[in-house]
Amino acid sequence: MLDWAINGFWDYSIADALVYLLVVTHITIVSVTVYLHRYSAHRSLVLGPAISHFFRFWLWLTTGQVTQEWTAVHRKHHAECETSEDPHSPVMQGLPKILWNGVEVYKNAIADGETLSRYGKGCPQDWLEHNLYCRNSLGIMLMLVVDLFLFGVLGLTVWAVQMVWIPFFAAGIINGVGHFLGYRNFESPDASRNIVPWGILIGGEELHNNHHTYPNSAKLSRKKHEFDIGWLWIWVFCKLGLARVVAKGPVVRRVQVKQKLDAESVWALFNDRFSVMARFAEEVVVPVVEAEYQKADKTGRKLFKKAAKLITADEALLDKNKKIRVARLLESNHQIKKIHELKKELEAIWQQRGKDVSEVLSHLRRWVDNAESAQLLVLDDFVTTLKTYSMPSHRAIKA
Repeated sequence: MLDWAINGFWDYSIADALVYLLVVTHITIVSVTVYLHRYSAHRSLVLGPAISHFFRFWLWLTTGQVTQEWTAVHRKHHAECETSEDPHSPVMQGLPKILWNGVEVYKNAIADGETLSRYGKGCPQDWLEHNLYCRNSLGIMLMLVVDLFLFGVLGLTVWAVQMVWIPFFAAGIINGVGHFLGYRNFESPDASRNIVPWGILIGGEELHNNHHTYPNSAKLSRKKHEFDIGWLWIWVFCKLGLARVVAKGPVVRRVQVKQKLDAESVWALFNDRFSVMARFAEEVVVPVVEAEYQKADKTGRKLFKKAAKLITADEALLDKNKKIRVARLLESNHQIKKIHELKKELEAIWQQRGKDVSEVLSHLRRWVDNAESAQLLVLDDFVTTLKTYSMPSHRAIKA
């Protein structure tokens, strides 16, 4: 009996315990990213009742997380991102607080009840939710019993790691570091960043800038070198008939023979505007800056340090010194000033969402004429690409 209490029911090795820990924490991560995040909060996929209930049960065991509470806090985060109303913004509250006090931040966000009532709609309200899953301490205590039964004294350590896994990695790393450090594929209107291009440890949530750019997409990877293991699991669930994808990115079609902008171009370009701006940065800004750098003398080249990144960045995210550097560069170089003006004009067009299509189309055509008059080959190529944008035939909208 004493031996069982010390060593547990399972005749395990340390390697066995590590494998068990990796498996159960990965299931928890998948439950968070697929069920809570992509399904419940964003409705980017549909999950069948069996797999939905498994995820609810597993989250009750390993996190004590109530679906409606997590969903409401996350939806509010997107609605109020990087403002004083954002439940967990490291920009507003500081990185240490979000990184080390993620659970407390979530509790504070739902304390007044308004967040739940406003942002928590469409979540499970059945008997199990109200009579079992809302009693979150019961689930995690049951998990402790299971771990102690399997591993004896070591089970306490296994359980402790399970309990801190989501608060640290999801609530801390993603909500904190994901708005503080990393790279940006897209200039979304917030400070979100992709932490690393391979989303494995945290289920693909590492690709946080991609997610904030396309929040309703079930797929978080956007570049060929990026990997989203959460999307891999969704693909498996779909093949097994357990899930159905609703959206995985902007709905557009490219018609290579198309040579003019029309009403369909407007809808398609608005759907894909973040990718359009990313391409403008890569295909226009970078080569022009590199060409101008080669022309500059030794003194002038000092202004070009990280120039392409500064010019394409969201100005709201630049500090005072960086804004001064950009201003000096634009003042000293006509070509770079021109492409910067074109970037600003194109961004201004995206602000016209909701206006009459013909009016927006007129502004787009004027922008194209202005770009073509610059007589830059990279701009001509970019404009040619813009003209190929259209809507899929079954969703095309006529002028």
